[in-house]
Amino acid sequence: MLGRFADAHIGDLSETEVDQLEHLIEANDPDLYAALTGVTAPGADIAGAMFERVKSFRPTIL
Repeated sequence: MLGRFADAHIGDLSETEVDQLEHLIEANDPDLYAALTGVTAPGADIAGAMFERVKSFRPTIL
């Protein structure tokens, strides 16, 4: 999901947003996945505007 989000939006992200996305990419995968799928609330280390943006991203499936 993060790869698809990056592919779709990397050109539009500010330097700060790229840093925030990189932070999510480096997060513990099981915790990030659980938060992105709504199983758990996001931890303070991943919560924020970029997390919400990635969570709301729904790529079009062809």
